[in-house]
Amino acid sequence: MVVLHPLSDFIDCDFAISNSSCSYWYEGRCPQSGNRLKLPRTSMSEAIAHGLMQQLANNECYSHEGKMYGILLVELPNGEQRVLKAFSGLLNGCSVVEGWVPPIPGRDEVALEEGRTLAQLEAIKQEIITLKQLTERQQYEILFNDFEQQLQAMSDRHRHCKHQRQEKRQQIYNTLTQEALTIALEQLDEESRQQGIERRQLKRQQNAVLQPLQQVIAATDARISELKQQRKALSGQLQAQMHASYSLTNFSGRSQSLQELMPGGSPTGTGDCCAPKLLHYAATHNLKPLAMAEFWWGASSVNQDKIQGEFYGACAERCQPLMGFLLSGLKPISIPNKDFNTTTHSRNSSVFDSDEKRCNFPAFSPIKREIPILYEDEWLIAVNKPAGLLSIPGRYRDRQDSVLSRLRHLLPDGMALASVHRLDQETSGILLLARDRLTHRQLSQQFQQRQVHKVYEAILFGAVTVDEGVIDLPLWGDPENRPYQKVDWQHGKPCLTHFQVMAREGDYTRVQFTPLTGRTHQLRVHAADTRGLGVTILGDRLYGCCAVTSRLHLHARELRFKHLQLRQTLHLQANTPF
Repeated sequence: MVVLHPLSDFIDCDFAISNSSCSYWYEGRCPQSGNRLKLPRTSMSEAIAHGLMQQLANNECYSHEGKMYGILLVELPNGEQRVLKAFSGLLNGCSVVEGWVPPIPGRDEVALEEGRTLAQLEAIKQEIITLKQLTERQQYEILFNDFEQQLQAMSDRHRHCKHQRQEKRQQIYNTLTQEALTIALEQLDEESRQQGIERRQLKRQQNAVLQPLQQVIAATDARISELKQQRKALSGQLQAQMHASYSLTNFSGRSQSLQELMPGGSPTGTGDCCAPKLLHYAATHNLKPLAMAEFWWGASSVNQDKIQGEFYGACAERCQPLMGFLLSGLKPISIPNKDFNTTTHSRNSSVFDSDEKRCNFPAFSPIKREIPILYEDEWLIAVNKPAGLLSIPGRYRDRQDSVLSRLRHLLPDGMALASVHRLDQETSGILLLARDRLTHRQLSQQFQQRQVHKVYEAILFGAVTVDEGVIDLPLWGDPENRPYQKVDWQHGKPCLTHFQVMAREGDYTRVQFTPLTGRTHQLRVHAADTRGLGVTILGDRLYGCCAVTSRLHLHARELRFKHLQLRQTLHLQANTPF
């Protein structure tokens, strides 16, 4: 089976000569030496991955299920470069597919037991589905709601009657005496008792009707709980057998089972992800890894955290714990030295020549090789954020790489840095960070009070017929479908964007956006929604752009704000890279 593919299957080979920038590192520490080992995701590996995406887009069999795919650029012993490709788990129920890296050895050893266990698990799954669709559940819900409505109507009527009785009591106290008063009060008390009896009778009727259904549902739920425990035990047993059989090999020639590598246990599917498959295959076939890239393709994942065509790093639960072992045997990559001086500019610096200060890329900091610095002084720092890099670290381990974490790692005063605002991961451009709390508070207030002038530039995948205008569409983020935003007139927050067409060329339109508010994905939704421009930003797969491209074509080009310490207006600019 052919699994080594020529570069020409995915990209124009001239690309390999001129593109080698890195946007992410797969990394881990060697268990033996403790050395930090790294493998890059380069622009070339991303271009190869985009070539694979085009192949997937042209074949319907890859759209049936969403999953991670990956490529590994390798060097043969003779110096020739080739490409390996892999998918996570099974592809349409198959573990071995022509042209793709095979699974890590071990599955075959437990194939019979796996088939038997999977059949049991499927039977359990179907029984649970049947039990959850029990007709008594629907009957109970309908009857319960009906009784609740009756009880509510009765309570409202009784409350009204009680209020009337209170008024009558006051009247008879003022108008009746002795025996007549006693008789009238007894009548009112009797009315109250009868209404109490009426309520208790309805509650008894409710219990008589619902209790048998509750007993059936409780027994069913107990059975479901029992089945889930059986499923958990069977899955754990199979997982333990598979992990004892799965054997990974690294580039120093050492092999270990998953059980040995993760003695405390590991999630289901460990060893079936793209990265372990690719690295194990390269290590066992004398191939030198040069760069790797993993991406999601197909329907969005269940919790909506994976989007088709987006690149992702090593997953925190399954891949990251194995990365140090898998990369062992590779030459350690040196980490940039933290100890260097950062140029700062005082209030009287000659950089400034007018009341409105301009600072254009490129800038002057030694850490420009990591993140381009547009401007810095003792109070703040502004960078030109690359597309694909987070503004601040995410919640999970595989989303820690960000502008803020890199600067904190590299700058002597980095731990005091705080991001004043954010850009989407896919958006490039000017990002502002404060070096102390007072500056952070002052700048944050300017953003909140809409005193900061922001200009973005974008290329839209389609024709915009209007030359200029304002888009006023309120946005709301559904907590069940993050990070997706939508126009919602009832729940949405006000969003206002000014746009101006800069140029038109074929099916593309270059647009300048000036957001007057700062909502999440504001420009992306205002561009894509039919009530806005009705044309998606090129590369915006989340909002429906179908074009295969290397990035989201949205760039934060200008930022103008008041530098309160300098008592001057600062105007930052970063040239649009597309």
